[in-house]
Amino acid sequence: MAGSKTVKKTAEYTKRFDERYDELKWLYCELYNNNMEAFDWLCDSLYGYYQERNADLKKLDRSRVKNPDWYKQNDLLGMMMYTNAFAGTLKGVKEKLPYVKSCGVNYLHFMPLLESPKGRDDGGYAVADFRKVKPELGTMEDLEDLTAECHRQGISCCLDFVMNHTSEDHEWARAARNGDPVARSRYFFYDDWFVPNIYEETVPEVFPTTAPGNFTWINDCNQVVMTTFYPYQWDLNYANPMVFNDMVGNMLYMANRGIDVIRLDAVPYIWKQIGTNCRNLPQVHTLVRMMRIISEIVCPGVLLLGEVVMEPSKVVPYFGTVDKPECHMLYNVTTMASTWNTIATKNVGLLKRQMDQLCALPKDYVFLNYLRCHDDIGWGLDYDWLAQFGIDEVAHKKFLNDYFTGKGYNSDSRGELYNDDPRLGDARLCGTTASLSGLEAGQYEANADKIDQAIACDLMLHGYLLAQSGIPVLYSGDEIGQTNDYTYKNDPDKCADSRYLHRGNFPWDKVENKDPVAMKIFDALRHMEDIRASHDVFSCNANVYTIETGCASVLGIVREYAGHELRAFFNFSNMDQLIWTMPDDQADIYTDLISGKTLRELGAVMPRYGCWWFYR
Repeated sequence: MAGSKTVKKTAEYTKRFDERYDELKWLYCELYNNNMEAFDWLCDSLYGYYQERNADLKKLDRSRVKNPDWYKQNDLLGMMMYTNAFAGTLKGVKEKLPYVKSCGVNYLHFMPLLESPKGRDDGGYAVADFRKVKPELGTMEDLEDLTAECHRQGISCCLDFVMNHTSEDHEWARAARNGDPVARSRYFFYDDWFVPNIYEETVPEVFPTTAPGNFTWINDCNQVVMTTFYPYQWDLNYANPMVFNDMVGNMLYMANRGIDVIRLDAVPYIWKQIGTNCRNLPQVHTLVRMMRIISEIVCPGVLLLGEVVMEPSKVVPYFGTVDKPECHMLYNVTTMASTWNTIATKNVGLLKRQMDQLCALPKDYVFLNYLRCHDDIGWGLDYDWLAQFGIDEVAHKKFLNDYFTGKGYNSDSRGELYNDDPRLGDARLCGTTASLSGLEAGQYEANADKIDQAIACDLMLHGYLLAQSGIPVLYSGDEIGQTNDYTYKNDPDKCADSRYLHRGNFPWDKVENKDPVAMKIFDALRHMEDIRASHDVFSCNANVYTIETGCASVLGIVREYAGHELRAFFNFSNMDQLIWTMPDDQADIYTDLISGKTLRELGAVMPRYGCWWFYR
């Protein structure tokens, strides 16, 4: 076996390594100028990580290699959660797994839980130690114990891997701060502002209001360091092969703790080059492709999930090609924003256009779909397309933000803005699904009709989520209609970040006391989830396309698979709508899987925020 120390290796590992060695070497040497010393070091380290994988994980690897489409089935349902908000600690999450199972969830995404400095962690995305859990959450042994129990119960586990930067408290950063030249080579250090100012000419700001600029002056060492996101997050220099080698080691370490899905955080940003926008550069794809190859060698049952918060044209390339794949899955970021845009405008045109684009992609491309994520909602819509309807970008963003903060006409949404920039209208939106759907306002007013309408809106949105191709992921608490938590304003470490509005502690009392509204949402959602899991027409391999409904507020989707057909309709309006539903003379052979009713006519009145899944 080339490129490795003379150590007798297993036939299984040798076969995987030899099949991929040539491409890995070619990519690595092209990127790192034929640095064979660094490449050989990397190759030698891989077998150690393979050996470290326990027998259960290797057995899982082998079963998934035999069934490579295991994550593309219609019975996979995800949930993302913050450990502390859900159950306090990792041991607490393990105790609550029966509840997770009762939700029908078999894919758990744990939000960042590695050690990071309190008050300077950006929700856990400023990692100080990639091999240590936050002490208040538990230990690495607790995490390993939790993932093992999840596997015994048929639950896969996902964890964020923060690639672009480390905390300023990381051991590399501390050594760099103290003048260690090797450590400094892992970051972007400059003696003055000359080079940073050249970068600033072409690199846009991520958070112009709360963290302007892409560099920070470090007073105690009189140096400038690149900090794309926040001053306490120092960008890693992937042009240094030591950075890639060590970060790959950190990734494999997490995989060996039982993590099934590695979420590559902010992956488009990881390669920096003067004169560019430092986004989506070709070298990024080389790095991700090498990570895919390495995972296939060491832990082929582990998936790479790319977080690419960009327009669709920038997102899709991270799948790679059929012959040279990169990420197994990608976040469907734009659909989240377009979905909430449709709630405000009550016009499905933009959402239908986007679905048509997604449906045209190869079925090998798997997206993670969600209504709400841990972050804010940014209005990265297709404004070039919207302009033909006289829609101005800045004015439209203001309309959306006014609507979802309850300032708009006839709006019961309750959200808050994050990083508000009045000049550009680039504020982002925060809030739980239930509060944005109007439940919080309805309950505050004790208005039964508004509560019913909000529940209908919430369930329609989840019905649409479950009908999309890919993996639906719930935000913990959405399954019981959790509303905004305003207590973050009283915490000095959180009060400046309105994203904590939807990161509140899980309301266990609503579950334990069988709160009527919570249980109504929970039971209806479980009903839809069971339907999805039991009908192959929801598989990622189904043929999917949109249809005209004769109503601007109603989206129509068709899914076809193995001789069966689903015609799903979603009313994004708070008013009843007359729609065209079925082909000629076929209305009576379609049955709504949700209600069990059969239509006897081609046209039908769809109730406000209605959701129909007609099947034959």
